[in-house]
Amino acid sequence: MYLNWLLGLHRCGHEVWYVEDEEIWPHHPVKNETTDDCTYAVGHVASSMAHIGMPDQWVYRLAGRQGACWGLSEIRLAELYSSCDVVLNVAGETALREEHLKARLRVYLECDPVTAELKLANGDRNVREAFDRHHVFATYGENYAAEDCGVPLNGITYRKTRQPVALDFWPAVFSPDARFFTTIGNYRQAGWDVAYNGQTYSWSKHHEWEKFLRLASLTAQPFELGLKIDDSRDQDRLEAHGWRVVSPLRMSLDVFGAYQEFIRRSRAEFTVAKDQNVRLRSGWFSERDACYLACGKPVVAQDTGFSKILPTGKGLYAFTTIEQALSAIEAINSDYQGNCTAARAIAEDYFAAEKVASRLLQDIGLT
Repeated sequence: MYLNWLLGLHRCGHEVWYVEDEEIWPHHPVKNETTDDCTYAVGHVASSMAHIGMPDQWVYRLAGRQGACWGLSEIRLAELYSSCDVVLNVAGETALREEHLKARLRVYLECDPVTAELKLANGDRNVREAFDRHHVFATYGENYAAEDCGVPLNGITYRKTRQPVALDFWPAVFSPDARFFTTIGNYRQAGWDVAYNGQTYSWSKHHEWEKFLRLASLTAQPFELGLKIDDSRDQDRLEAHGWRVVSPLRMSLDVFGAYQEFIRRSRAEFTVAKDQNVRLRSGWFSERDACYLACGKPVVAQDTGFSKILPTGKGLYAFTTIEQALSAIEAINSDYQGNCTAARAIAEDYFAAEKVASRLLQDIGLT
């Protein structure tokens, strides 16, 4: 996701830097532990940036630790903050500190809508303080402020944006013999639910998967789910209903290899969304779904309101019921090539990195 944004902004003619600047120690995904050794993290950032042709435009810093700044010196990093046109805080991942506040324009780019808005409506002081450190707010919640959207906006004006995809890094691959409808993600995640107006809105996707558990047994179409599952009972239950489950760990460690290959060898994607986005109809759409589309892989996704914004009915299908999902699967398989062509066309028209980045820059007043 970050690399697609970098490429989109770069291709609009801008000097773009990726800066990872945190006070918390990094996670080592191979050892599955938090560590004060930044070797893996620095190497991953450096190799990723080199892969997209921007080998010298990154910084990794473990703030508060002397000598723990790579890519630029801390002095040059401070100059970068004070001289840049904009700090784009993607996913709001960085807690802005005083040095970040020297940037003349600070944009909060919300990639997972709803949770922050519900917390703000509940009076959460931490979220309010984080938001107060930004000038502009952009969101993947493209249905915000619509009549059927139940997300409280708390007086904030949001610029609408969406997931950019560097199409040349995600070329279309037509594989008529591909077997599986697939997806990638987390199955069960605790601690992110939010209570609002007497109801609990869930973050964990397992609630939505359970609603469609019997789908795999109702069609001859096979499925392969790359889901991170921590409880073997969850995997056993999915497999008992006809879903094939594989681990996504190797894919997450090999972004330019195994991850892309998993998508390229898929027949199409079938996926659900978070309860928060479904019930409140935020209009959210997944960057992973956009990558499937770019590869010419049709997508069948649980509707969050995105069907009002993106073209559906060929290449991309929105569903709310099992019957709608089964109909979409049948439609894809009855005209597979036509749906693959339509999927790529949607990616080109709606998700091309240059188009998405250019529109955001215009909306925040930088073009």
